[in-house]
Amino acid sequence: MVAAKIYYDADADLSHIQDKTIVFIGFGNQGAAQAQNLRDSGIPNEKIVVANREDHYAEDAKAKGFQVVNDFGKAAEVADVLFLLIPDQVQPRVFNGKIAPSLKQNAVIVVASGYNVFYKLLRIAPTNDVVMVAPRMIGSSVRSLYQKGRGFPCFVSTEQNGSGKASEIALALCRAIGATKSGAIESSVREETAMDLFAEQGLWPNIIALFREAFSVLKEAGCSDEALCYEMWMSKEPAEIFEKAADDGFILQLKHHSSVSQYGQLSGALAIDGTEIRNHFKDILYNRVLNGKFCEEFSKIEEALEKEGEGNPLNQLYTRSEACELAQAEKRVRHRLASQR
Repeated sequence: MVAAKIYYDADADLSHIQDKTIVFIGFGNQGAAQAQNLRDSGIPNEKIVVANREDHYAEDAKAKGFQVVNDFGKAAEVADVLFLLIPDQVQPRVFNGKIAPSLKQNAVIVVASGYNVFYKLLRIAPTNDVVMVAPRMIGSSVRSLYQKGRGFPCFVSTEQNGSGKASEIALALCRAIGATKSGAIESSVREETAMDLFAEQGLWPNIIALFREAFSVLKEAGCSDEALCYEMWMSKEPAEIFEKAADDGFILQLKHHSSVSQYGQLSGALAIDGTEIRNHFKDILYNRVLNGKFCEEFSKIEEALEKEGEGNPLNQLYTRSEACELAQAEKRVRHRLASQR
């Protein structure tokens, strides 16, 4: 077993970024949080540039005192460090078409998701540094935890070391956004992409399917829509279980349950032969995620995701999924609750 290295404040030197112009491509949840944290860590406000199209995110950046430009190419011209924080599906089009042609040859490119770097969808010059600084936390928490003087989980990696100083810069950026306060974990775009896509295509689809089928079996046994919805998720008990798992341990959180519950869950889990599940998961990881099959499939529908209505493949999936018994029952229960208010 190989243990990942964890970096703390003492491992990072802010002097590596103090004199650099830092450009944020996108000012959404992560961009807004990280830009403010950088500024509060001592990076001069005039050294931070937000590049965003004219929308409410740009207005928010202006309201927070940042200089905002709408021309991505001009922003790239001045960038010593460039945070690429727009959605994964639009990054290749924006980066390759508007940013790469005018980006400095020695600029540092920072991604928060490994997807486009792992699948080599960005046209990056070999002289550029490419690093990943990937908070494992929503943007609002990245900001609020920083303000409280606390850290948050974050992955960090060096993917291309054009300058020879990419690792030092990556760690300095981690410290500036507050990630090394509790420890930034050394990772890679391969690892981040594998875990992220596996969870989205392997773990959570199976959880959704388990809830869907369990709902149907219990409904057949005579349980009401109302009782099932609250017992299974609307009470927020599953959320509390995961919160306790984060605090006390994935298995040890069970000690907060009744003895009947503990015995039923532990004995039931041990009785399940995981061979078929493991093989299913391996198939997703190796034959869909790591071999690029999913990326190829998703690339074919990217433009269609911008369409309205049923021409959007995501809307088609929602329509099919919402037709299941669980979703229809929940709709009836929520409608009944709303009518009582």
